[in-house]
Amino acid sequence: MYLIIGLGNPGQKYAWTRHNVGFMVIDSLAERQNESFRSGRGNYLYCQTMLAGEKVILLKPMTYMNLSGEAYHHASQYWDIPVTNSLVVCDDFHLPFGTLRLRPGGSAGGQKGLDSILRQAGTRDVPRLRIGIGGQFSSASSYVLSDFNKNEKEKLPELITPAMEAVEVFVGQGIEKAMTQFNRNFLEEQN
Repeated sequence: MYLIIGLGNPGQKYAWTRHNVGFMVIDSLAERQNESFRSGRGNYLYCQTMLAGEKVILLKPMTYMNLSGEAYHHASQYWDIPVTNSLVVCDDFHLPFGTLRLRPGGSAGGQKGLDSILRQAGTRDVPRLRIGIGGQFSSASSYVLSDFNKNEKEKLPELITPAMEAVEVFVGQGIEKAMTQFNRNFLEEQN
């Protein structure tokens, strides 16, 4: 069984913010599988589905970003899912908009939700799919909590689709294969 955790902030106010791109990927995967989210025993929403022939839990923490580890910890314990079968899907303002970057581990790179998960997991070896939202900004916190602009919103499907495919390859073929196939900027290729 696999646990795919999309990071974001709950509430309509944050729905189109850059920080919620993890939620967008998880929502799109659930929609494509005709699944609906329901409340979990912890502070999260989840649905169970099949991807690449494997049982998968899609998880959206309902804490705010910096407490995402609580939902991860509860769900991973409840379903007894090892850290190697978990994938965190989150934004990264260090990467250019349109870039996907999978890694088997490493630092949180300033991403507070990922940092919370790493602390709860007790290891930096938590697989993650970072989605580039980078741009020009003076304050990182203001930037990640701002809405995608009109041009970015139009291009989001070109980024969400390969992110969903990367999740499926991770589940079916592993992190190394997913890295080889998806670590690049998908929007630069369009130009």
